[in-house]
Amino acid sequence: MRSASTSVLTGLLYTLGLVLIGALLATFLLSFTNLRESSLPYFTYVINAIGLLIGGYVTGRRCGGKGWYYGGLTGLTYFIVVLLIGFLGFDAPMQWGTLLFLVGAFVLAGLGGILGVNSINSSHKPKGIKPRR
Repeated sequence: MRSASTSVLTGLLYTLGLVLIGALLATFLLSFTNLRESSLPYFTYVINAIGLLIGGYVTGRRCGGKGWYYGGLTGLTYFIVVLLIGFLGFDAPMQWGTLLFLVGAFVLAGLGGILGVNSINSSHKPKGIKPRR
């Protein structure tokens, strides 16, 4: 079991890396295919959702317990990073959609954390032993 802060940081780095790779793929798809820019918000939602799920999964797997909590912390940290970039870099105002993004990031990364903890718990169960009756 690793410390929670390094696990959350690792999950955040996975999330940011996957979002960066997904953004590059979306850019290539928009540049070299007939896709229109009007479909870009849907790509953004899917890319962020996949990144948050996998980042939460990595965090939960590394922590080994309280997956929803540490995965949710990963989502909250990702939200703060995106909010700071949007506010400081692009002067984006706070809106109701921002609060919805916070809730969605927490829930998706928390779900990923739950799956990560359960994947490590199910892989350590001894096989071939029957429960007592």
